[in-house]
Amino acid sequence: MVVRLAVNVVRFIVTFFVATVAVFALMRAIPGDPAQISLGVNASPELLAQTRREFGTDRPLIAQYFDWVSGLPQGHFGVSFVTRRDISDMIADRVQVSLILVILSMIVALLIAVPFGTLAAVRHRRTSGILISGISQLGVAIPGFLAGIMLVVVFAVGLGWLPANGWTPPGQDFGDFASRIVLPVVALASVQGAILTRYVRSAVLEVMSEDYLRTARAKGLGKLEALVRHGLRNASIPVLTVTSIQLAALIIGAVVVERVFVIPGLGSMLLDAVGNRDMLSVQSVVMVLVAITLIINLIVDTLYTVLDPRIRKQA
Repeated sequence: MVVRLAVNVVRFIVTFFVATVAVFALMRAIPGDPAQISLGVNASPELLAQTRREFGTDRPLIAQYFDWVSGLPQGHFGVSFVTRRDISDMIADRVQVSLILVILSMIVALLIAVPFGTLAAVRHRRTSGILISGISQLGVAIPGFLAGIMLVVVFAVGLGWLPANGWTPPGQDFGDFASRIVLPVVALASVQGAILTRYVRSAVLEVMSEDYLRTARAKGLGKLEALVRHGLRNASIPVLTVTSIQLAALIIGAVVVERVFVIPGLGSMLLDAVGNRDMLSVQSVVMVLVAITLIINLIVDTLYTVLDPRIRKQA
């Protein structure tokens, strides 16, 4: 198990640094001079040269890359070309907001998917099972930002029950935080919950056809009891894989939802940086999103070893 964990950590490190090269190269492939964008078209050549020295963009690309990547392990991302603020401080403020939104959304999505997906599998030939499958299929077809707009129209504008947008830190006013986080969490969780419900249904249906579950039922256990005692752990392995993929997708999907609800998270920071052509901020935020995704995959690979005795035996 230790060897497998070490291999996963090495894979994480290698993938991360390959991603840094790819992101840096793509950012430099975008036309435009950061100094010219920052100062405007009427800037003098002397001022442009001075600004390029301040930004470090007058140095060779390989030197710029190593300047940037050497600071990543310590959380040093450099200074924004536009706001002239430390990017690390901005990311530290924004990432907390995004993680709160994403984690709450995934918890709610799993609370929806696990019971309803299991029920849809157990009752797959009955009206209730068919109805759950149909609703989940409809949920898959609705993008998160559209669900957010619909929720705002109904619950904020129409009924006036909840605020339409904005953000309050939970430590400042928890009641206001709770009221403002409901709609974005529901917007993200409803879509992810629908997707995960279908995967839970498929995984449980596959487990229900296994011989060991039929044996358990032959010994006198009911369908649901046999499934809970002997089947759900095996069904959790493919669901765990899909959950990790959807969690990564949820992080990316939160970018647009944050803009819809005016939430100051990483997504809003990324969109602002793209609009301002703030190249260094864009590549830093993208690398943070990549790092979060890779950490999720590392955790899931470790959980595989815990849940699946076959992998544990091989390790």
